[in-house]
Amino acid sequence: MTDMTPNLPDVVAEVRERFEAYETALIEKDVEVLDATFWNSPHTIRYAMAEHGYGFDEIHAHRVARPPGPGIKESRRRLEILTLGRDYAVVNLEFKVRGKDLIGRQSQTWARLPDVGWKVVGAHVSTTDGSSLW
Repeated sequence: MTDMTPNLPDVVAEVRERFEAYETALIEKDVEVLDATFWNSPHTIRYAMAEHGYGFDEIHAHRVARPPGPGIKESRRRLEILTLGRDYAVVNLEFKVRGKDLIGRQSQTWARLPDVGWKVVGAHVSTTDGSSLW
């Protein structure tokens, strides 16, 4: 059976480093880093505010078309990283949406894949006005 020990410190550090590099690449519009973060597969999905990327090629096309800049994130509210064993992780970020009275939510599912290392295999970004939060 695969070891699914949660939050091994070295694995959390690996995923955090890759997540932070991705966040920086979003601001700088570093398409090479953005592409390298996601699994190059037709199975990869990224739902974003103005995108439904089904497969790596659609995700890449959106990245190329997107303007550079800070995007919708004004400030972070909460970052949670959960790793399971050495090969699976989920990253969740809650943030203040720039210029709006909205809370943004970003989630990424990461897998350490043979021959390519850590990759995002699924991602989702959405917003809420916070009125339905408990």
